Amino acid sequence: MANMAQAVRMALHVGEEHLGVKDIFGQDVGAPLGGVFTATQGLKTAWNTPLDERGIIGCAMGIAMTGDRCVAEIQFCDYIFNTVDLLKIAGNTLWVSHGNYNMPLVVKTPVGAGIRGSVYHSHSFDAWATRLPGWKVVMPSNPLDAYGLMLSAIEDPNPVLFLEPKALLRVRGEELLPGEPSDERELKAMIDAPLGDRSKWKPRWPKLDETFRVPIGKAKITREGDRATVVSYGRMLTLCNRAADELKAEGCAVEVIDLRSLYPYDWQTVRASILKTKRVLFVNEDTEVTNFGEHLSYRVTQELFYDILARPRLLAGKNVPGVGLHPNYEDSSVPQYKEIVEEIRALIAEVP
Repeated sequence: MANMAQAVRMALHVGEEHLGVKDIFGQDVGAPLGGVFTATQGLKTAWNTPLDERGIIGCAMGIAMTGDRCVAEIQFCDYIFNTVDLLKIAGNTLWVSHGNYNMPLVVKTPVGAGIRGSVYHSHSFDAWATRLPGWKVVMPSNPLDAYGLMLSAIEDPNPVLFLEPKALLRVRGEELLPGEPSDERELKAMIDAPLGDRSKWKPRWPKLDETFRVPIGKAKITREGDRATVVSYGRMLTLCNRAADELKAEGCAVEVIDLRSLYPYDWQTVRASILKTKRVLFVNEDTEVTNFGEHLSYRVTQELFYDILARPRLLAGKNVPGVGLHPNYEDSSVPQYKEIVEEIRALIAEVP
């Protein structure tokens, strides 16, 4: 089974071979490293940029304005904040040009905690991203979705932010990508660069299904249940699935929804689940103040107030300036498995 970094790499290969991607670039994206998480190893259109986030975004916008497709990487989302004004312009270009200029670019960047990255490598960007009108925003929780969402992002005429959970990039999936070999060692030998001298190395790409897509804006129910609904995405989704499995073993079936796309988001799937369970918890690791989950909670209150049996709940990161290096600091800053289980239990126990 491919891990998420390998899945993204194979999707980018399909993109440059079949979908018109002519440039994949960012800090250390090209040879010899192929990305700090190896997500761009062996790609023929990958090249290295200076350490200049604004230059990377500006270059991507220029390429997209000519009609060419590109994928730009900000090495860690912690360093994307000095580009927010450019991201805003990229998001409104199609609108302000009265439809004359598409912006077919993808910006990929690793997000979130979970790797003990401390203050400068543990930020989340999902709440900020959803405040950029004109952008589509996706965050996969597994390699198969990462593969399918990246292909959809490449094809989209709008700018797409592809947020990669840092802690999941090395995690292997539970489903084969269409066309990947079933033996993970075989896949590694085919597409992972060897240690040491790579000057003569070239990948041997598997024959991938280039038609496979995960549509942007479509959520996925990962656990069926009727006692409560839990809505999450990215790294937190994996913890929510685990919590639902624990509760199911106790006879309490909780429905879990992987949002996958933060914008546009699949309100119909979320709404139908809440109407079934009458209770909802939103979980993510961005800071709790002006969190995207707050918007979803607000919408539940506005549209479903008379249908629910308990107040909508949000479990998110603490509103602190950064995430500390010590494990105790990080674990106290973002939601942990135990907290998710406790919050679900409290939600179910709440009496109207």
